Amino acid sequence: MFEIKKPTSSNKTIRMPDNLIEKLERLAAKHDISFNQLVVQCCEYALENLGKENTGK
Repeated sequence: MFEIKKPTSSNKTIRMPDNLIEKLERLAAKHDISFNQLVVQCCEYALENLGKENTGK
């Protein structure tokens, strides 16, 4: 059965180096997505691939 799901999210303040923020902002603009969407995707990718890189899988 089709189920409508509402994703949850929370606000969290983080600090990043200015040069990293500038790079991420340029990349987000280049791909027409929000800064937040890009950061979430980067974090998800890093977490999904962390084990693979550390274990050689």
